[in-house]
Amino acid sequence: MSRKNSKMGYLVNGVIKENPVLMLVIGLCPALAVSTSAINALGMGIAVLFVLTFSNLTISLIRKLIPNEVRIPIFIIVISTFVTVIDYFMHAYIPELYSNLGVFVPLIVVNCIILGRAEGFASKHNPFDALLDGLGSGFGFILAIFLIGAFREILGSGTFFGVPVFGQAFTKIPVLFFILPPGGYLIIALLIVFMNIYKHRREHAA
Repeated sequence: MSRKNSKMGYLVNGVIKENPVLMLVIGLCPALAVSTSAINALGMGIAVLFVLTFSNLTISLIRKLIPNEVRIPIFIIVISTFVTVIDYFMHAYIPELYSNLGVFVPLIVVNCIILGRAEGFASKHNPFDALLDGLGSGFGFILAIFLIGAFREILGSGTFFGVPVFGQAFTKIPVLFFILPPGGYLIIALLIVFMNIYKHRREHAA
């Protein structure tokens, strides 16, 4: 494998092979809590992408200056800085979405995806690799949470981005179950099954 392909692997792995939600099964709390609609899911996904990318990059840049004994508190300080930036931005410019996401925007600080990539990757690799890893894992999270939110909104509310998809003749199709947590878990489980089938087929085809 060429050096260029190996670098791009950091970007691609986070989307499919090491998708945080659907393959590594982490970050399920926000994925379940805010994915009752596609717009909420997309908003949370973009917020996580921003924090994950820039915290990865920053931690990689300062990794040689961080004493090993206090690395976790410093990682959290770096992460919380970018969470504060996106929190204030959403509060000022997207108040309706910010209100819908509620406490889960500040709670990005303790999202195990972000801290896990900081500890497991960014603190051990150069800034460019860390940036690619952050982007890959961030887009992987967006893919997962958006699919969950889209399916839950369509099946539970009969809408997609607030627009009715079934028409007046099919008003009884939506099932409230999919908006509730058990329905969310079911959607996540089915997506994990399909993702694993896709992964195994790719491995056998290679």
